[in-house]
Amino acid sequence: MFRTAYVNGRYVRHADAAVHVEDRGYQLADGVYEVVELHEGDFIDLTGHLDRLDRSLSELAIAAPMSRLALVAVLREVARRNRIRSGFVYLQVTRGVAPRDHAFPKTPVRPALVVTARPADPAKGDAMAAAGVAAITRPDERWDRVDIKTIGLLPNALAKQAAREAGALEAILVDADGHVTEGASTNVWIVTADGALVTRPADRGILRGITRTTVLKVAAAEGLSVEERRFTVAEALAAREVFLTSAGNLVMPIVTLDGRPIANGAPGSVATRLRAAFRGVAEHVPLQGSNKSA
Repeated sequence: MFRTAYVNGRYVRHADAAVHVEDRGYQLADGVYEVVELHEGDFIDLTGHLDRLDRSLSELAIAAPMSRLALVAVLREVARRNRIRSGFVYLQVTRGVAPRDHAFPKTPVRPALVVTARPADPAKGDAMAAAGVAAITRPDERWDRVDIKTIGLLPNALAKQAAREAGALEAILVDADGHVTEGASTNVWIVTADGALVTRPADRGILRGITRTTVLKVAAAEGLSVEERRFTVAEALAAREVFLTSAGNLVMPIVTLDGRPIANGAPGSVATRLRAAFRGVAEHVPLQGSNKSA
């Protein structure tokens, strides 16, 4: 079976999918994106992802490419055509096609929309979480508006490559004051010696992760204490636990940071507990259901 992509109103073979050479996303990274998990036939936290997409578009003054109901229908159709029940659906919206100029087009153009999907095996993520993963630290060299989920990800890509070359899953980004901001594609948490969860406030210094938001709800349901504050690399190294959250990782324990073990070098009970409870709290929108549910 060949893969299918949606590109500006057409469902096409993934191998043949293309955008115009003067698409502003290609030329200027003038666009935003979202990644939504599909788990056993359900979109996970779809409403949160679409709400964040709306915010990102608004912050960049990009018009929505279609109504939310129409967009959900496209997401469902791309997943259906690719026969995916567990995996990820990626959607990218750019300002559109216009002669190359740093300023916005004088005459508004139609936003461009691309949607793709790929399968994933949830058991692989569960196995990684059971073993724990490694992370490294890197300087945070991104622009100041990381609260917008833009496609301008070169600093993130360089950090991810450094992590890969070091044999790690993630690069944890650190600001000029030595405080952790977030991962290259994740939010970062620690568990203190007295059992409190700590994560950086979702201001302009980090992206407000949709999975992060759900984990806050899980923590409340589990009766866990949460502090939204900055923390240092030294605090992370001394913590009982360190873990990441994202749509692609859910709750992923970090067992080594820059080659140094976190606590006893094994996944901790808090991260394990949060991961186990996550799907019971997250929003589930059936892949085959009515679009009105989103």
